[in-house]
Amino acid sequence: MSHSPILEFFAEELRIVRTAANMSQADLAEAINYSTALVGKIENCDRRPSPDFARRCDKVLETGGLFERAQRKLGREALVAWFREWAEIEQEADALRSFQPLFVPGLLQTEAYARTVLSGSGLLRAQALEQQVTTRLERQELLTRDQSPLLTVVMDESVLRRPVGGPQVMREQLRHLAKVGESLPRVRLHVVPGAAGAYAGLNGPFVVATPPTGDDIVYIEGQLNGQTYDRADDIKRTVQVWESIRGEALPHQQSLELISEVAETWT
Repeated sequence: MSHSPILEFFAEELRIVRTAANMSQADLAEAINYSTALVGKIENCDRRPSPDFARRCDKVLETGGLFERAQRKLGREALVAWFREWAEIEQEADALRSFQPLFVPGLLQTEAYARTVLSGSGLLRAQALEQQVTTRLERQELLTRDQSPLLTVVMDESVLRRPVGGPQVMREQLRHLAKVGESLPRVRLHVVPGAAGAYAGLNGPFVVATPPTGDDIVYIEGQLNGQTYDRADDIKRTVQVWESIRGEALPHQQSLELISEVAETWT
């Protein structure tokens, strides 16, 4: 069975560095608080390492971030080809402004909600589906890292009321949104109430990324693929649409109260 070259690199380097440190698989497992079985599976390329696993290995084995860098490359490799460019922009951005009229944005989805959304088309086989779910959840780690971006999300109220996965999935998802909005100071959530009627955002979702250097970049995803835009005119127009949408939305605290209120209606 063939494996990803990056996965094989991760596994080989882990064996080499662990052996050089005079540690058995059991020793490493104890040091990073994971099971010996999991360490063995990763070294045999039977499991993909998580960001947390890679980070702990770097710390214990003092590798200067080798495994975390390899894991990030592995995560990008699992993404569909047309999303990879945006995934890199997303990870490096100082700020992200996201509007979503249909679903909870991927960076804020729970596992159950993400699985429901990704399986909705019926086009993914079971293994591919689980890989996409894992990759989506791994992307979310950027929200809790030391240099996290300022994430501002505006959602239409219909997102809170659309039955994605059933009542339990929705209740868990909305409670998660409220928790993230309350506990992460660099995440700001806003809801456009249904009473707003027709407004600019109904034309579709988009994200505006502000990179560490250079101008903003816009990402728009459609049925077939996603596309980035960096022309000044496109950015200017999108930011104007963003400001119009933002003007229709409730303030952060009011939005959290609405999210929490709707969460308890999913019974």
